[in-house]
Parts: sequence; structure tokens; C-alpha cells
Amino acid sequence: MSEESRTAVVIPAAGRGVRLGPGAPKALRALNGTPMLIHAVRAMAASRAVSLVVVVAPPDGAAEVKSLLADHALPERTDFVVVPGGETRQESVKLGLDALPEGIRVVLVHDAARPLVPVDTVDGVIEAVREGAPAVVPALPLADTVKQVEPGDPKQPGAPEPVVATPERARLRAVQTPQGFDRDTLVRAHATVTDNVTDDASMVEQLGLQVVVVPGHEEAFKVTRPLDLVLAEAVLARRRANDGF
Repeated sequence: MSEESRTAVVIPAAGRGVRLGPGAPKALRALNGTPMLIHAVRAMAASRAVSLVVVVAPPDGAAEVKSLLADHALPERTDFVVVPGGETRQESVKLGLDALPEGIRVVLVHDAARPLVPVDTVDGVIEAVREGAPAVVPALPLADTVKQVEPGDPKQPGAPEPVVATPERARLRAVQTPQGFDRDTLVRAHATVTDNVTDDASMVEQLGLQVVVVPGHEEAFKVTRPLDLVLAEAVLARRRANDGF
């Protein structure tokens, strides 16, 4: 089996996306007329190194997601599998890992809500894992100064919060996806770490292994708020103008 056939992507897409308001699950929201999930799947499949994309659907929505993938043109060189997810993102990623065949050595985990990540970012993560890093995250320097605060009373949203510290911005990074892993390392992390963490790299950190950062991309932002949808539409419009279609 060639190197190119050993990379798979797991896309956990079982969440509801409450911050975007009521309606369809976030991953199924339309972006320029096409569900965000389809954009995210295409972004991963754009890498020639990716041979399999596993989409982890809402527990009761696997059939809907399967028909969605069937309705949209996807690269023929890539295989696509849909599996039902769990109650948490962590459970869903593990169910996606369980669906991987033998021979996969590099696994990417990608947010369905990051539909516009460029292929160069995907390839950069894969290359760093192939060169020996057990876990790789794409990330950007922070544009804003960050303050550490003493969180206020959740019953009083908007109340002033005291600042505790100002971390040195040069040492901070905003992490994106896809995050890349040596398969055995990620499987071990999911079997060992029980804390409910926000990303898979944090689980590998808890194993005491080195996680490295590679350059991310400003277009790999997460579509979380209504304003992000506006920005994503603008990026797509610019791409259409530049590509001439």
C-alpha cells in the first residue's frame, strides 16, 4: 500500500450548533447553497493524500447525511463512509476511529464547521505527521491581546470581570483543524483520556507526548456565529471570481 493511501479524515458532524440559532444542525446549514458539511468534505478530499473521509452524523441522522453526500459531486479517488455519532464530540470521534480500516496510518480530525480550509493546510498537517510528529495542529498567531479573567456569575451575563493576568501574546496560538495524528497515538488517547476536552490534541498532550504546531490559514476559521456565515460567503465569492466560475 502506498503512502498516499494511508491517510483518513474523521469529521465529527453530530452537533447541533446552538450559537447559530434554531434550525438545522450547524453542519447542514447552507453556505452558498451547499451544506457546510459538503464544503468541509470537499476541502479534505482535495488533498491527494486523503483516501477516506469518515463523516460522523447525528445519531438519528446517518441516513440523511448519506443521501446528502450522494447528492453532491465528490472526488472519485476518495472513499466516503457515514457512521452515527455519540452524545459528545469525543464519543463521535472515537466512533469514527472505530470505522477506519487496517492500513490507515495517519488520521486527521476536522471540524465540519471549518468549511473553507485550503488544501495546502491539509497537506502541511499530513506531511508533519508523516515526518514523525505524533500530533500536529494548524494554528495562527493572535491578532488581539488576550486577558485572563476571573469568570463572573453565569446568572449575571455581561457583568464586569476582574482581569487576573495578560499572557504574552507572542507565545499564544489560535488552533484550527484539521488536526493530524499518528493513528495508534490517537486511538490510545481515546482509550486512556476520559476528561471532556475541546480538541483531540489536548488528549495526546495528556499522554505526555509532544504536540507540534504548523502554520494555519485565515480561511480555516470556524463558522459559529451568523457573522461568520457572512464572512464565509464573501470568501466563496472571492474564490469564484478568482477561479473564473
